[in-house]
Amino acid sequence: MVGAGIIALGLMDVFRALMHSRSEAALSKVVFSALWAVSRRFGHRLGSIVGPAGMVVTVLVWVLLQAVGWALVYLPHVPDGFDYSSGIDPGRYPVAAEALYVSLVTLATLGFGDVVATEPLIRVLAPVEALTGFALLTASLTWFMQIYPPLSRRSALALRLHGLAEADFAAAVRDLSPDTISRVTEGLATEINVVTVDLTQHSETYYFQEANPYQALSRQVHYALELCDAVAEVDTVEARVGARTLSASLDRLAVPLRQFTGREGDAGVREVLAAYSADHQRAARG
Repeated sequence: MVGAGIIALGLMDVFRALMHSRSEAALSKVVFSALWAVSRRFGHRLGSIVGPAGMVVTVLVWVLLQAVGWALVYLPHVPDGFDYSSGIDPGRYPVAAEALYVSLVTLATLGFGDVVATEPLIRVLAPVEALTGFALLTASLTWFMQIYPPLSRRSALALRLHGLAEADFAAAVRDLSPDTISRVTEGLATEINVVTVDLTQHSETYYFQEANPYQALSRQVHYALELCDAVAEVDTVEARVGARTLSASLDRLAVPLRQFTGREGDAGVREVLAAYSADHQRAARG
């Protein structure tokens, strides 16, 4: 029963990480949070390695849970439930180690070369574990492939904000046409909404850092606030609507960021975004 529980725990975490709309996998959150805390303690000097390392460690945890869980299932049947090749004395090996060996070989879908299950129950369960191992491999590859489109969208938003800042767009809004202001603010609001959804559905993307400051949203997001304030001061209907639209998008972006930065409760958008920037700030390398 313990083995079955561990197997179910691991599979549930994989399901919640990949299939749940809000990416509510408990084990992966613990892994990413722990690695992030260590990296932050050293001023994020490891740079962008935390995110990829978190994914690799999480996959290893999933594999370990399946290997140990299935080993516990096999344990009562080792060695009597297996037929060993000639020249192999099962009595020479610890029972627990032998159960783990059988589990790992089956999970990796390598097939048996020196031991074959003979008990009917184990003969049925072994292919199930092999199928689980194949599914876990596929799920892990899918997870790695899913993570980079959201990161690209976040970097693109940061680059756009940096470009607007370089052009000093906020200072020029009074001289721009209402259509231009409306187009820019609505476009930014849409991109911010997309990033908000990405952070909600792929929470692990928060722990990925961008080495290029121009592509780091934590470094560029403050300009969205500055732009919103500048547009709000323009006395046209288009500007007022654009400012409210952009402000609403920033409010929604602050919702997932509150959870990551620990600024729950009544923390305002500016405080949350400042905490986001500080949480991703890197110490100078000496």
